[in-house]
Amino acid sequence: MEWLPSAELSVLTARAAMARRVRQFFLERDILEVEVPQLDLFANTDPNMTTITASCDGRPVYLQTSPEYCMKRLLARDKISIYSLAKAFRDGEISARHNPEFTMLEWYRVGLDWYQLMQEVAELVSDAVSIKKILPAATFTSYGEVFAEYLAVNPHIISDAELLAFTHARIETGHQDLTRVECLDLLFSYFIEPHLGTDGVDFVYDYPACMAALAVVEIDDNGHAVARRFEAFIFGRELANGYQELTDAEEQAERFAADEALRLAKKLPLYQGDPRLIAALKHGLPICSGVALGFDRMLMAALDVDNIEQVLAFPYRPQ
Repeated sequence: MEWLPSAELSVLTARAAMARRVRQFFLERDILEVEVPQLDLFANTDPNMTTITASCDGRPVYLQTSPEYCMKRLLARDKISIYSLAKAFRDGEISARHNPEFTMLEWYRVGLDWYQLMQEVAELVSDAVSIKKILPAATFTSYGEVFAEYLAVNPHIISDAELLAFTHARIETGHQDLTRVECLDLLFSYFIEPHLGTDGVDFVYDYPACMAALAVVEIDDNGHAVARRFEAFIFGRELANGYQELTDAEEQAERFAADEALRLAKKLPLYQGDPRLIAALKHGLPICSGVALGFDRMLMAALDVDNIEQVLAFPYRPQ
């Protein structure tokens, strides 16, 4: 029976140094560290995520895929900028870049928009990774621009039928019933993502409205409805996902319902959207932006390692 830790002592030392650097970054900006439950009564409704179910007090409970819902309840009451550096859990995600239990850095900035937060993410990553290396300046490109560059397609105006045909012509998917979001995700992961973050941090922003998740949707300068969200990529890895946060309770309830309908259509486990988040939004979420960042992946980039097991003391290893 293997009992030895996976990560070397030098890596664990670097991990601790990076965590201290992150906490110092937020301390200097007067952003409060908070702790929220990792085990809760409601699951994430996102059809692209699988929540780990447990049992407590005779009822099903869920290991949280992120601290988002509880952090937003704190935001609604206290209306101050906050962050969390803690474990999160996602079922079925086991690979060189995924572990079912991982460390997520998530923060919300009251009074900053998504673009200002994107700049702050670039600052934090540069500062955190500097424990081992100096990064070049980050780059910032819109989602439409990267699709035009690598696929010669405008993702905001191509029809669903054209997009489906375009996807099937380039990727062997094995089935026909792909949604618009699934097509865009496949094309992005196959033809665009491998080119991003090869030297440092690359940001992609203003995603199609259908990919809004919990972000605000607005009309951009080209007249397209876009989700005010961004993703960051570093050394070939997706690193962070940020939003101009949705504050409309009715719109949030509609998005929960849409998630549940899609889960039903795909025969996935059905989860109720957290009604406490809806209540918090009705009370009033301050105008804010938020981001979730993979701490383990940021450490991997700093240390130039390719497998997440190299930065975890005890990764999940099913026997």
